[in-house]
Amino acid sequence: MSQIKKKEGTGIKRLNINIPTELHRSFKSTTAAQGLEMTDVLLEFIEKYVAKNEPAAPKKGRRA
Repeated sequence: MSQIKKKEGTGIKRLNINIPTELHRSFKSTTAAQGLEMTDVLLEFIEKYVAKNEPAAPKKGRRA
């Protein structure tokens, strides 16, 4: 079961993407065979991608 809450006002944003039909079928059957939800797998991938690739936050310095 997905851990994403689908209530309004909870800070959840829908993301729609277009992918080839066969890739969708393969992804769906692969995640189902592992007992996983597609959303959970994609969220984990996105979180890892952002953690690895996000730009460093600019350092805040004191004004002269």
